[in-house]
Order: sequence, then C-alpha cells, then structure tokens
Amino acid sequence: MDPRRLPRVPRAGCRRRGGAVADARTRGGGARGQASRRQALILAAGLLAGLALPRRARAAVELTTLQLVRSEGALLLDFAVQVNLPRAVEEALQRGVPIYFTAQATLLRSRWYWRDERVARVHRSWRLAYQPLTNSWRVGLGALSQNAATLAEALAVVTRASQWRLAELAQLDPESRYMLDFSWRLDTSQLPGPMSIGLPGANEFALGVERTLRVE
Repeated sequence: MDPRRLPRVPRAGCRRRGGAVADARTRGGGARGQASRRQALILAAGLLAGLALPRRARAAVELTTLQLVRSEGALLLDFAVQVNLPRAVEEALQRGVPIYFTAQATLLRSRWYWRDERVARVHRSWRLAYQPLTNSWRVGLGALSQNAATLAEALAVVTRASQWRLAELAQLDPESRYMLDFSWRLDTSQLPGPMSIGLPGANEFALGVERTLRVE
C-alpha cells in the first residue's frame, strides 16, 4: 500500500490539550467577568451610599462675618464662621481624638509691576477635645484653655474672633491698595491616620472657607 494514502491519525492528547486550553480560557473569562461585575456592584453600592447619607453629613461652612476696623493705632480683624460638623468628625471627637481648627489672615499690598507684597500675617490654631470623665469639652489656644459644657459652646470659641490685631497702621501707606486673604479650616495635617481610628475616610474632614477682602 502506498504510504502516502494512509489516513492521518490525530496525535494522542492534541484534542484534549486543545479542549483544556479552551476550558481554561472559558474559566478565565468567566472569572474576569465575575470580578468586573463585583467591581460594578461595589461602585454602585458606594454611589448609593453617598446619595443616602443624611443631610447633616454634608457639612457646610459659611463665613458670616469678615471685617476690618481701624482702632488704637492698628488694623483689627473680626470674623465669624458657621459650621455643621459631619458625623465622622463628631464620632472622632467622641472617641477622644482631638480636632484642630486654624484661622489665618494675610495682609497684602497690591503692586502692578510685581507680585503683591505681604505686609503682615497672623495665625491661630485651636485644639478641641472631648473630656469623657467630666462629659465636657476643652478648647485650647496656645497656652490658654477653657472648658465648655456642650459641643456647640466649644465650636462658638473656635469659629470666631474679635479685635484680632492684624497690623499696625504705621505699616500702611495711604497711597497704596491693600487686600486681605482670610482662611478658616479644619487642620487635617494634625489628624492621625484614618485607619488607625477606624474612620471610613478623610474626605469628610475637608472643612474650610476662604475669602479675599479689599481693605478700605
């Protein structure tokens, strides 16, 4: 018999290996599809959770007062902020985590030929902490501290200032224009890591307000 006319016999195992490869590809595609579906479900759940947050959690910071007064040979600053703390911040306070708030005011002299000149800058930092033994709140400002019976009373201390000395009037040129850059915020740089105190995230701690005011 002519050996060229012999029927070809498939090699043993070829079909099995091909099937195994196809099965592996099918299983791999299925695993990737399941992972994609899980990620989509997680993302959807996160979006729904964000929409379902109570209105209180969406904190708002409003600067209700910002004014400069010339008195006693100085430029004095008054400010007041209204803030609703989100639940994550209140829970951190209840767990004994101190929260820091800072206010900063910068007096600038306008210059058309160069960047504005900084004439003066003042800064304050308050430390707010809960005292579980006395069920009270303690506010510190530098070496000074005071107690408050409620959180609302403590926040009233850290969200306002009156007659805050910004600069001496002798520093001001009557022929120049001046601007005030003011900011008040929760100082996240002094927070412990969110994971170490069991918080869901640090985005709720991004509280603050900024304003620029022309000095008249």
